[in-house]
Amino acid sequence: MSLAVDIVKREGRRPTEAFERAKLHASILAACLSVRTPEGQADSVAQAVCDAVSEWLAQRPEVTSQDIRRVASTHLKRYHPEAAYLYEQHRMVI
Repeated sequence: MSLAVDIVKREGRRPTEAFERAKLHASILAACLSVRTPEGQADSVAQAVCDAVSEWLAQRPEVTSQDIRRVASTHLKRYHPEAAYLYEQHRMVI
């Protein structure tokens, strides 16, 4: 299910797109699996984070992709701090 929320991509340099819960779920799941979380637990964590983000989005017609990443990270830290660190740092060049 997608909420009717427009996501502003990369500070407006790319076209907006509709929020896709599946896309958020996949990125949270990937972060969890990257730190060797069992698949079932990773899926549960991703579902919980997506639920929290969806609730946050419910009253917002438009947000940035950075806003979603920040809110998702905040909730992911509660469930899996190690995966949250990886999720937050995914664009950093080492």
